[in-house]
Amino acid sequence: MSRDVQPDEAVLAAAREKKRTSEKNEESPFCPRSSPLGYREKHTRHKGSASMVWAARPGMLFRKNRDSSFHPLDLSWVFGYNSSLAVHSLMDGEHRVLLYVSSHTVVIHDILQNRQSHLQGHTNVISCVCVSEDKRWVATADQGPDPMIIVWDSYSGVPVRTIFQSHPEDGLCAIAISHDAKYLVTISAAAVQKVCVWRWTWLTGEPMCSTELDPEFGYQDYVIFNPQNPHEFISNSKSQVIFYLWDDSGLQYGAPFLINQTFKCVVGQFSQSVFHFNNTQALTGTSAGKLVVWDMHEPRTLPEERLPKPHGVTATRVVTMQEESLTVLQVSDSYIVTGDVNGQVKFYDGQLRLLTIYSHDKVGPIQSISFSTILRDVPGALPSSRQPFLTRNFILSTSDATMFHVATDSTNFGRIMTEAKKAVNAIACHPQEPLVAVGSHCGLLKVWDYKQTQYLVSRIFTEAGIQCLSYDAEGHLLAAGFTDGSVYILDAISLQSICEGFQCSQGPVTHIGFSHDSQYLATADETYSVTVYKRVLQNKSRCWEHLAGLVSHYKPIRGILFGVHPDSHEPRLLSLGEDRQLVEYDLNSSIKDHLVVTHRDRLEQAAVPLCFTWYPQLSTESFFLTANNCYKMKLYNSITKVCRKTLLGPTYGSPLEKIQILPRTSSADPRQHYLVYITKDKVGLQMLPVDGNPHKSSAFICHPDGAADFAVSHDGRYVFTAGGRERTVMKWKVNLHALDAAAFLGGEELIPFYNLLDGGREGKFFRDMEDYFYYVQLCSQGIKTLETRQVSTHIPLEEIPSVMRAIGFYPSEEEIEEMINEVKFSKYADTGEEVTKINLDDFIKLYINHRPALGLSMKTIQRAFEVLGYDNKEGDKVIDRGDFLSLLQCRGEQMTEDELTECLITLLGKRPRKEGSELDTHPPTGAAALTEEDIPAEITAEIFVADILGLPIAEPEKKEQKEKEESLTYKGPES
Repeated sequence: MSRDVQPDEAVLAAAREKKRTSEKNEESPFCPRSSPLGYREKHTRHKGSASMVWAARPGMLFRKNRDSSFHPLDLSWVFGYNSSLAVHSLMDGEHRVLLYVSSHTVVIHDILQNRQSHLQGHTNVISCVCVSEDKRWVATADQGPDPMIIVWDSYSGVPVRTIFQSHPEDGLCAIAISHDAKYLVTISAAAVQKVCVWRWTWLTGEPMCSTELDPEFGYQDYVIFNPQNPHEFISNSKSQVIFYLWDDSGLQYGAPFLINQTFKCVVGQFSQSVFHFNNTQALTGTSAGKLVVWDMHEPRTLPEERLPKPHGVTATRVVTMQEESLTVLQVSDSYIVTGDVNGQVKFYDGQLRLLTIYSHDKVGPIQSISFSTILRDVPGALPSSRQPFLTRNFILSTSDATMFHVATDSTNFGRIMTEAKKAVNAIACHPQEPLVAVGSHCGLLKVWDYKQTQYLVSRIFTEAGIQCLSYDAEGHLLAAGFTDGSVYILDAISLQSICEGFQCSQGPVTHIGFSHDSQYLATADETYSVTVYKRVLQNKSRCWEHLAGLVSHYKPIRGILFGVHPDSHEPRLLSLGEDRQLVEYDLNSSIKDHLVVTHRDRLEQAAVPLCFTWYPQLSTESFFLTANNCYKMKLYNSITKVCRKTLLGPTYGSPLEKIQILPRTSSADPRQHYLVYITKDKVGLQMLPVDGNPHKSSAFICHPDGAADFAVSHDGRYVFTAGGRERTVMKWKVNLHALDAAAFLGGEELIPFYNLLDGGREGKFFRDMEDYFYYVQLCSQGIKTLETRQVSTHIPLEEIPSVMRAIGFYPSEEEIEEMINEVKFSKYADTGEEVTKINLDDFIKLYINHRPALGLSMKTIQRAFEVLGYDNKEGDKVIDRGDFLSLLQCRGEQMTEDELTECLITLLGKRPRKEGSELDTHPPTGAAALTEEDIPAEITAEIFVADILGLPIAEPEKKEQKEKEESLTYKGPES
């Protein structure tokens, strides 16, 4: 989001005076000449931000204090970038500064000083970026839910303008800023594309003019202004070029027709277009190595004059430049510059005569070219001379994620960085040194020193992509699992294989890990198999061999976990799958090709477990912690596998995907522990012990397209997240004091839990809960008794289900058992005694932690009807009444006929007819007597919810319905 800023009057007065007294000055330090003057007084309001923008200078961005963050996780460094977008050169010389996009973040990178600054504001992946002519203003846009446009000041890093809901359908695919930096043009990514022109210095969020394009023109994904006329711009798809003219009255466009038969040659697909510096022509590069020359029938007018119609543009010729496809087309000074798929950069004069070629055999297909703003002295050599004639350094970026720097005094291509070309799913931190290993699906394995942010060593595997990585406990070995099922064990320093690779998995390896003593290595793959490798002594040297493998699950495996047996200190291995099975293996008893299973335990009844880890030893009892797809975290006894506690987990849009205990720093409180986690697109921290308090958790968007994995540094100071197909890795600095402060400000004891109740501590829901709680006490003592009442703050444990159902939460029998056991054995490990009653405060915590995190889901019920039912004549999914009764009595938690009858009578408020009624000589009995007249023969999901259960179906919210499921709301006992 942008920050509205307003410079104070003293600064304004000084700036105006300086402008009046320095007419010959090249540029005002307070407001560059290319900057829109209206920005200063009309746009911004916040004085502090205005002062930053007003007094900003090139390079000031890196002088910010990086240690002053008040967030629990602060983005510290970004590895990798989006190679499909352009890389821009902001500064050249002593500070070689580049600007590029990594996921939803704009990175300003000082290459020579090894510094980064990050512009953060987007919640979706940035889809397009452009930079003003003077490199001062940067405009970015994204695609996804609630897309936005942000204009940044590259000197200070301040977002000076944010445009919301510009193209709410699908976001943007192209953006450009005019030469005078006053106007933006945007093109939407919708099926019917919309072109808008904005004056970004205005406070209004409406475009100055707009128009919709015919889908027959193709997907317009490139746009550029005429440098000599901001009222004219051009866009192109792969098959059509469109010319635009606009003024206050509207936006006009023309699409000149061009096919192969026009000039009797293969034109190819269009790549990029530019305006010729002669202001009478435009050029378009093609995949056939040609340039299409577009001529204007009448010269372009100045903005203040009457605008001509754009329909007078025609293709006058097609010039064959080369055989290779042209990917980039630009105008720099008085040169036409092209880049191609072979990595060649060619310079032409205004008549398209070749002047010089810059090429290198290591350069791939060129994605962008960006020239420095610094003009060098011209050597004075003729184009035929071997000396370079170029007057500006430039930056090349390629589609295979490589950047090069080319200087004016040399034809050498200086490699700046080489990053992953495909998805980055694998990441691991060294257990003792500040090293992080990153693996990509393109086979690139890189190791970085993350404290110095220096690249150390790399290796490329050409056979398959790297899917997962793991260091052993001592940091001597690095194991890698690949997409073809192979496993390599490498030396952690040199990355050389210490033995032949193993090919024992039939599918991609998804998880890999070493035992604590480095004697075992285990993997899980996409074929639901767990494979174990063992370290053996062979010919007086240590080597690895395949021990055994087993298809131990029938759904995807969510994690494997090595531990230590408490009695023997031998390694123990567990695996957890989406089939809800926790499988423990006996490594000591396992022999060659036979992996022994000691226990199989079902952990969940309906939810799907997604991840697990060992819980810190905070009591005499040992636990492991799981997180499921219903936003619940559960503690299980590590020996008996009995659920000991159910807790509300972080609810940040998607469930926890992976969790890990944060190692303690040397200065950390030894009694305080923290958990690191990732969701679908966020990374977060959770204070331990887990108790359901939402203020003890915090999360930040890390990878909008999906976080694939994460790793934690050995000292607990940094968290690294891998972005999968975003091809980025982000380094986050941990600030535990910020999370502690947030938890403290959220309130102590029961205050955070009261806030989770509808209406809070003073609301009707709490009063109803309190009434039911004390009503149960009366019932337990007898309603009609005349004896003196014993006032108490507790109720018996067996009454917990009654109060839960009275306030609108209907747990299953297994959930009831877990709740009662949770309270009954809460102090057993410490005192050896069972708890037999519960007070109101503990009951509130129990209710909040066990109730559905997001309420009842209508989609869940509809999905059940799709599986269990059939299509009737109207095409609705229905369940036959007889099947409905049979399912309730025979499947899942089975109900007897008497129990079913009692439930239906209660729900429908009816009485079944008695046997021998005069109305029926052979009356049905039990549930059938009730259902024939009260339940239809065919039951839909809506009938089941509204007519049988009596729950109101919430109206879908217009804005949030795309992201959230329609819910059945119940806020009190009246539901």
